[in-house]
Amino acid sequence: MTPPRDLPTLIRHLAEHAPGFARRLQQAGLTPDDLRTPEDLARLPVLRKDDLAELQAQDPPFGGLLAVPMARLKRVFQSPGPIYEPEADRPDYWRWAAALRAAGFGPGDVVLNAFAYHLTPAGAMFEEGLRTVGCVVVPGGVGNMEQQVQAMHALGVNGYVGLPSYLNALLEKAAAMGVALRVEKAFVTAEPLPPSLRQALHEKGVPVVRQGYGTAECGNLGYECEAEDGWHIPEDVLVQICDINTGQPLPPGETGEVVVTLFHTEYALVRFGTGDLSALNTEPCTCGRTTPRLMGWRGRVGAAVKVRGMFLHPRQLEDLMARFVEVRGWQAVITRRAHRDVLTLRVVVEPEVDRAALAQRLTQAAREAIKFRLDQVEFVDALPPDAPAIDDQREWA
Repeated sequence: MTPPRDLPTLIRHLAEHAPGFARRLQQAGLTPDDLRTPEDLARLPVLRKDDLAELQAQDPPFGGLLAVPMARLKRVFQSPGPIYEPEADRPDYWRWAAALRAAGFGPGDVVLNAFAYHLTPAGAMFEEGLRTVGCVVVPGGVGNMEQQVQAMHALGVNGYVGLPSYLNALLEKAAAMGVALRVEKAFVTAEPLPPSLRQALHEKGVPVVRQGYGTAECGNLGYECEAEDGWHIPEDVLVQICDINTGQPLPPGETGEVVVTLFHTEYALVRFGTGDLSALNTEPCTCGRTTPRLMGWRGRVGAAVKVRGMFLHPRQLEDLMARFVEVRGWQAVITRRAHRDVLTLRVVVEPEVDRAALAQRLTQAAREAIKFRLDQVEFVDALPPDAPAIDDQREWA
């Protein structure tokens, strides 16, 4: 079914085919006819990541929000939470093609896709977008940097999608190996791109570095044009900036939560709160595009933070650390070194504990259970009673 662009058609379809969405309407005291305009949507409470994870746990696997049989899907992904994200069987379901075209990607480009392909959606969603615009894709994923550098050189890779910090590391690895690379364009997302890192990538020979914004559940929600002045919201999605307490839409320029309604008939993601904060700019852009722009990332609503492009939830850490009875206290600390996120786990234990062995067990458990690599396990004598589970000390100068 072709996704509708009018809201009433979408809402009626989802109410008829997704029982979980019908329950949302009923719980809010609404009928499909009550939601006919973007302004009407404010009557429906925002659905946040934690809500979605709870819905899926109560009514697996998709919380009743899937509006087609699972046999109609192309892929199913898993993100931290866990949250399962369905991908319908049609081209560029995640809608990144427009963003990639705006960054200059097209036929003839050979592109390294350095996003993960294992369970999480980023690798596959960007491969779909790259193929839609006519690029040849090298599915690099994450890791094996020497092998990736060699492949980039041998195959004449001239484009890159992935984390900006990983591209910087690849270019440094290539320089150390004495291998010449010719990356002409890069589309980066999933972590901030501070001016200093963009400039560093330019100095390493990448003339075009464009940034995008999206989520695992929603795909493309914004992308830079040549003006590099905010993220253009795609025409095929409804993005609102809403008050984090009331859920009511805010006027342009005010900071609030990015709340998304997808025009997808297969999955009822309506009034989904991403947890990210931004603001809208509705002034005309010098590039000529008329869509509103998101004015960058301005923080998170909740306690979850992004580390190397993946959300780290305090409850993930709580579940992990509950396995280690010898640990009396703990805290995850995120810092930034050489344009790279550094994840340190501070731990309080009794003196008799074998710290080297415990550090090894913690590192292995974090990698296996929550898919995060610990850069360091730091043993400390004590932590403040009110110490947060995650201490984000990064600065984005």
